[in-house]
Amino acid sequence: MTKMTTRTVEYPADGLTMIGYLALPAGVDRRPAVLLGPEGMGLSDVERRRADALAELGYVALAFDLHGGRYLGDPEEMLARCMPLLADPDRMRGIGHAALDVLRTEPRTDPDRIAAVGYGTGGAIALELGRDGANLRAIGTVNATTTGRPGEAARIRCPVWAGVGSEDPIMPPAQRNAFTAEMQAAGVDWRLAVYGGALHAFHHPPVDHPVVPGVGYHPQHAQRAWRDVVDLLTECLPLAENLGA
Repeated sequence: MTKMTTRTVEYPADGLTMIGYLALPAGVDRRPAVLLGPEGMGLSDVERRRADALAELGYVALAFDLHGGRYLGDPEEMLARCMPLLADPDRMRGIGHAALDVLRTEPRTDPDRIAAVGYGTGGAIALELGRDGANLRAIGTVNATTTGRPGEAARIRCPVWAGVGSEDPIMPPAQRNAFTAEMQAAGVDWRLAVYGGALHAFHHPPVDHPVVPGVGYHPQHAQRAWRDVVDLLTECLPLAENLGA
């Protein structure tokens, strides 16, 4: 495990001033990078810890913001903002590209070696970046088997990994099937992991505020999903060629 440093970064997106969280591995060399998207509630310490963990592995990691520095713990407020956002691919792409530009211009980032990993709404944004033809080495999503506009998945230029709970009522089997059909028809290199018995947001530790129905933490599957994300990065965004450079 290497030492790392962190800082916040401000940037405009979706008519707001976003406040992202950047984690940098030790050293001064360029490294592969990961754009990290949060659940619909917004950027929290959960995503900051994930960014830290990625930096400790050796990646530059930017956890991006959804709500202009706010965390939406009220489910009604969260849904009121996220549902229109999820229905608007261009808005999602705008939020994603703004954060991706910040990450790509960071001096420690190798701009040709970036992956996008997102959870819930953040995962949907990662997928929309792919559908918009963004230069990514991998896309990983949890709880975000969302479909896009017809034909645009053919613009995805990298492998896609998706994880979902078998009992997730927000991403039920019909939605999963539509997602995999879209990926298959587009010729995408895709994988789907279904975690048995898990609900929506099974990866997210319990919170001290109300949540939408169908949400529940599954610690064992949370660890498995994180290992699967790291495995995706190891395959598609290896660190070996950078270390010692």
